[in-house]
Amino acid sequence: MSEKIPLLVITSLSSEHQSRLAERYALTYAPTSAERDAAIATHGSSYRAVLTIGVIGLTAAEMAAMPALELVCCMGAGYELVDLDAARQRGIALANGQGTNDDCVADHAFGLVIASVRGFRTLDRLCREGVWRLAIPQPPNVSGKRLGILGLGTIGQKIARRAAGFDMTIGYHNRKPKEGAPHRYFDSVKALADWCDVLVCATPGGAATRHIVNAEVLDALGPQGFLVNIGRGSVVDTDALATALREGRIAGAGIDVYESEPKRPEQLIGIDNLILTPHLAGWSPEATEASFRRFLENAEGHFAGRGVVTPI
Repeated sequence: MSEKIPLLVITSLSSEHQSRLAERYALTYAPTSAERDAAIATHGSSYRAVLTIGVIGLTAAEMAAMPALELVCCMGAGYELVDLDAARQRGIALANGQGTNDDCVADHAFGLVIASVRGFRTLDRLCREGVWRLAIPQPPNVSGKRLGILGLGTIGQKIARRAAGFDMTIGYHNRKPKEGAPHRYFDSVKALADWCDVLVCATPGGAATRHIVNAEVLDALGPQGFLVNIGRGSVVDTDALATALREGRIAGAGIDVYESEPKRPEQLIGIDNLILTPHLAGWSPEATEASFRRFLENAEGHFAGRGVVTPI
């Protein structure tokens, strides 16, 4: 029987998934920063593969401490904190879980759209306080609104499909128009925000998109507009969002990602016209299993010489 390939996992996995990995690989499970540092310092020379996620990543220094490393995989689509240049200079194969949790993210995104526009958080609180509907301003429809999507990738397109079921008109902004997309293209985020009723951020993180949704964009969205972010926390200027919500410069927001993760976004706590979820739009038993299986496929493809299934 061949010797198991040493694998370092630096993201959280269920005990079941850990067991399944341990059957195939010489597994080191190090989901905390302290455990990761210790594992790399002690056994770095042995690892041939690393499993991480976009918001944890893998640095050039960590790669340098693993001279045998030949594969870095991310669970989920994100890979913004993996040093891609360092990996490619070394010839390290790169892969992600693209497509494995898209439906889950799109479902959650549209849930935040409905919850924000209809004011579910406030309505829930008022109902528990015994307030009847006659004392509550009527929340607007979702159907028929204009939906702006910042980042019309795979997830953005799935959000658009869900929006179509609500008879929403769809516009989008990418760095360039998407070939074959039937939706209206806007050449700037501000122009898209000025046009739409609900702006959904589905763009990746990283330096190119940091604070691309700023005070100017929020003002363009306006006092009847809503913001939803299921992309990355860095995309939205949190201080500007807090100010816009408190001053009524936008009507409301639904946020699954925020700059302070995993700590709560202090600027946003106590704001009522906002619904928050803790970066789990892509989390479900179904999506996690699909992401895990994709890692197995990527790793098996690489070590069998076929190559990874979903390269970065």
